[in-house]
Amino acid sequence: MVATTGGFSSEGLALEAKALVLSSLTQAEALEIGGIAQAIGLDRKLPIAIDVRMKEWIVFHASLPGSTPDNDSWIARKARVVNATGNSTMYERVLAEEQGIDWYSVKGLSEETHAIHGGALPLNVVGLGLTGILIISGLPQVEDHLLGVEIITEYLARKGEQL
Repeated sequence: MVATTGGFSSEGLALEAKALVLSSLTQAEALEIGGIAQAIGLDRKLPIAIDVRMKEWIVFHASLPGSTPDNDSWIARKARVVNATGNSTMYERVLAEEQGIDWYSVKGLSEETHAIHGGALPLNVVGLGLTGILIISGLPQVEDHLLGVEIITEYLARKGEQL
């Protein structure tokens, strides 16, 4: 299992999520996050699709060279997990593995509509909680997740909000 989930722990992922909280999330800020993701993806020639959402609203979407229409299905399934739980898809997967449970059975959700595969991170705002989602699809799930963390960290650094 470690090979697919990068050796993450649910405790570590929970701490990571707290460090990635935003002070606000406007449409312009969601576009900026998407722009950072797109620039990194293009620079590294990553075959990814990127979504930035504010709740259900897709504010930013880019399908970079090498991505496929299948990535859009993965994005939708990952986004539903974050909307249902408020947590990153990697957190939900790691927690389920730690608890030894079938996440889909316990949550009463279908694997056809939900995907606990890394790459979808909540965009939480101080005092508001879940306000948006950054979703990356196209790399192995650990890489999707780590890229999402890098993008949010870069955004916070540009805003002067990252220590």
